[in-house]
Amino acid sequence: MIKIAKFGGSSVASAEQFRKVKDIVESDPDRRFVVVSAAGKRFSGDNKITDLLLLVNAHVQYHVDCTALLADIQRRFQDIADELGLKWPVAEKFEAFARNIKKHSPEYVVSRGEWFTANLMAEYLGLSFVDAADVMVFHHDGSVDMERTAIRLKDVMVRNGSFVLPGFYGATVDGQIKLFDRGGGDITGAILARCINADLYENWTDVSGFLSADPRIVDSPRSIKRITFDEMRELSYMGASVLQEEAIFPVREVNIPIQIKNTNRPQDEGTIIRESAEAGEDEHLITGIAGKRDFVSVHIKKAHMSGEVGLVRKTLAIFERYGVSVEHIPTGVDSFGVIVNGADVRNSVYSIISDIRKEINPDDVSMVDKLALLSVVGRNMSKRSGTSGKVFGALGDAGINIRMITQSSQEISIIMGVNNEDFERAIKVIYERFVADEMVCAGAAEVQ
Repeated sequence: MIKIAKFGGSSVASAEQFRKVKDIVESDPDRRFVVVSAAGKRFSGDNKITDLLLLVNAHVQYHVDCTALLADIQRRFQDIADELGLKWPVAEKFEAFARNIKKHSPEYVVSRGEWFTANLMAEYLGLSFVDAADVMVFHHDGSVDMERTAIRLKDVMVRNGSFVLPGFYGATVDGQIKLFDRGGGDITGAILARCINADLYENWTDVSGFLSADPRIVDSPRSIKRITFDEMRELSYMGASVLQEEAIFPVREVNIPIQIKNTNRPQDEGTIIRESAEAGEDEHLITGIAGKRDFVSVHIKKAHMSGEVGLVRKTLAIFERYGVSVEHIPTGVDSFGVIVNGADVRNSVYSIISDIRKEINPDDVSMVDKLALLSVVGRNMSKRSGTSGKVFGALGDAGINIRMITQSSQEISIIMGVNNEDFERAIKVIYERFVADEMVCAGAAEVQ
């Protein structure tokens, strides 16, 4: 069996965390391939190495001296090496990097966080270091050349047997460093898993998998032991983010499951993400609840709208012209709404409304702001009649007004709009009515 073990920034933030990683890797001989992010925060108020390197770029861009900043970054790596007794020449390598800082591209500078971390981890684990620039091949447009990447990774796998790979970056065929989006170390791990036909992609972080609700809103929410890729996408999009969303696509296409694990609590089961649930496992009605605040809904009303071809398309073209992504489009016979993220229209909403009046000639246009969206997600909801009614009834009994309702085409989520001030209370009400009550019933059944 082949397992890819990817460790996030919090998992490699200090020498103490390096020791935990070593214990995890050495506890399972199937963990032969390790991907690491740049060293993250050691404590609250600390800085991530990646953020410090971004700050270095800003200093260089504005011709501000960054000597002290670079010294702080070097000290972080040197402290890890000294405490673990590593011989890799941190000072020599870092001084060469810093000496030519103005000659390096911004992407090269930021990528060094992963590069230094991975070199240290490779020595500590006794594994080969493989530079992502040699195996993760990018096209010049920033997309990954999967064919070339697969060939290079398989070749390195045959030659090295096992290795440590820095995440977050790669290079074009002519050696230009390219970065993934933030959180791109997760994508690196997923691509590696796909290219070498791994059996499992482990993503080690500082939480024990997905939770059924935000712990800042619900006390001690239930852990999600198993979840499908579709459910994860729905929850992640609405803010329940543990894994970089783009990381699921490389492994999903070849049916490699992902397991989210906690570096600080490796004994916890974590969450398994796979294409479909196996019969009989975790038959919860609701898998999770997530949401976001501060959406804006623009309502357009026009008599006989249903007989006018292209009206909705023309309206959406106006939003597109302003570079605004549309979240949802609830419709009626003579009206429809366009729901967007408030931050996306902060400076343009009145211009958009003005253009709608000119180009669509509606009977009325109105705007509702301070709208929160929450998504109730569960692969089993479509199998049980009356689920939607029970959700709406629970909110109605709590005196929470539902401003908008829509459902995913796959019938695995119900999305509702409520006022911002009702957002947290709505999540608590749904959690208590469905998840907490289910847990109580399950506990009573075990006792019997």
